[in-house]
Amino acid sequence: MQTVLTAKLKLNTTPEQFKALRTTQLAYRDSLNYVSQYAFAHGKMSNAVRLQDATYEEIRLRFHLPSQMACSVPRQVGASYKTLWTKVKNNAVHRKEGKTKKRYKGLDKAPKFISPTLTYQYKKDYTFKKEQQVSILTLEGRVIVPYTGYNKHVALIQRGAEIGASKLWYDKPKKQFYLLVSLAIETADPTPETHKQVAGVDVGMRYLAVTAMMQGDCTFHSGKQIVPKANHYARLRKRLQKKGTRSATRRLVAISGRERRLKQNTNHVVSKRIVLQHPQSLIGLEHLTDIRERTKRRKGKNAKQRKANRTFSKWSFAELHSMIAYKALLHRSMAIKVDANSTSQACPKCGHTCKENRPNKGLLFVCQNCQYTLHADLVGARNIAMRTLLIRQDWIGTGLLSVRAFCVGR
Repeated sequence: MQTVLTAKLKLNTTPEQFKALRTTQLAYRDSLNYVSQYAFAHGKMSNAVRLQDATYEEIRLRFHLPSQMACSVPRQVGASYKTLWTKVKNNAVHRKEGKTKKRYKGLDKAPKFISPTLTYQYKKDYTFKKEQQVSILTLEGRVIVPYTGYNKHVALIQRGAEIGASKLWYDKPKKQFYLLVSLAIETADPTPETHKQVAGVDVGMRYLAVTAMMQGDCTFHSGKQIVPKANHYARLRKRLQKKGTRSATRRLVAISGRERRLKQNTNHVVSKRIVLQHPQSLIGLEHLTDIRERTKRRKGKNAKQRKANRTFSKWSFAELHSMIAYKALLHRSMAIKVDANSTSQACPKCGHTCKENRPNKGLLFVCQNCQYTLHADLVGARNIAMRTLLIRQDWIGTGLLSVRAFCVGR
């Protein structure tokens, strides 16, 4: 079984190399926008082969991109249009079913690519050299740049990990280039015998994660100190954007990424703690697809409703789930998705499910049938753990993971 990691390598460039990489990035972005305009003008095409046949020569002539990059551009644009078409079709289905009245407008105009991040193909656009150096293709030819990175990731690159495509990313505030390299490493195939324990993870805003095991052990990972900081950055960004002056724009550039890095670092810390606390375990996570639509307040357009809707989009739970998933595989565990329906409203003792089990949607769970009382987030984690245990029992009996489970790390 393969696990894909992303190694972030800092490129230590000279002024000449920096200029060459920046010029290549901007040319790549301009070519993306040219192909996007062409695709929109010709029926919003998403077929990468047809786009390449129609635009390859013009990309080489106008933007002077090397051949492999000129092939990567139509593929990237085609993938973007496929994603937008999927959203359009899903929106049409939801409108027909009465789930929403809004029409998705993502294809009303040609998508514009703003980020200058470009894609490199391994052994074609870039290769690794000895002594921590990497050869990267630019418009002016190849440049050999020394790099530094996380020691374990550098060791994987040097010791034969399967290397895939990479992205050249530019950190504008720091004026620094990074190479984001995908690495595929082999991990042991999971079996019921190697995953002897079961754990459930419930995510939320008061507590970023609550874990529970069938033996009764539990752990709370509080967001009391982190979430207010993230909210502060969000409010500051909103005020500066509203002001719109040149000094406000400079300030926005200076603080850009702080909120994202704060959340990312917190998710790394929480996910690592969870995985290390549950070695060789089957870790159940909630299947949160469309959770914002399912939990969104739809009645009224007042300030209270808008504030409630913002609450559900303040933290990156999908990122936290993905970090738990890949770290679990590295520690001989595995994360799976289970049904998230009514996990915080169902009694783990008698099974009675109703909204009244959580008075005023607070932190206290009181079963209206058997009067079982417990912390509401812990109830959610225990229900997830029990659903994970059912999937493991099916796995033991049939030899296959249930179709109800979705293996996050595969």
